[in-house]
Amino acid sequence: MRFFNEKTALERLSDIRSRFAERIQHDFEHKAKDCSTCETKGACCLDAHFVNVRITRLEAVAIVREIEQLPAESQASMRRKILDTVERFGLDDAAEDGRQTYACPLFEREIGCLVHHTAKPLPCIAHACYERKEDLPPDKLLQEREVRVFELSRRTYGSDGLPKPLPVALKHLL
Repeated sequence: MRFFNEKTALERLSDIRSRFAERIQHDFEHKAKDCSTCETKGACCLDAHFVNVRITRLEAVAIVREIEQLPAESQASMRRKILDTVERFGLDDAAEDGRQTYACPLFEREIGCLVHHTAKPLPCIAHACYERKEDLPPDKLLQEREVRVFELSRRTYGSDGLPKPLPVALKHLL
């Protein structure tokens, strides 16, 4: 099995994300409600009963690199927010059943998703407010990309570690 260095893996991850986002935008998003018209902007990202995004170590590295581009005060605030999310929602390594939900710590009401254009996780890219079930992107489309990202992460870090809830994965790197 061929391994990748982190830089190469992050470039490949960015390519997977970009191509997936283009596909979602071209084939599906036009059938969804425009986020700019939402009555409660960010409600889907901040709904602690809905968000259950799990990410690989590689995705966490990409997100942390974006957080590290923020001013020092914002970085410290983001770290506190991530740690608070892990604690408040009882997200920890022992909880591997995949059902934990939480409010996303990467969403700022005044700004939106802090990693929207650079490191947004695949499930977040696929999400939109569709009125009809038949307009949703097929689950298989997301699952295929997630498998590619998992394999890329595994071939970068040599670990078969399962994806973790986003705040937990970020906590480990911060």
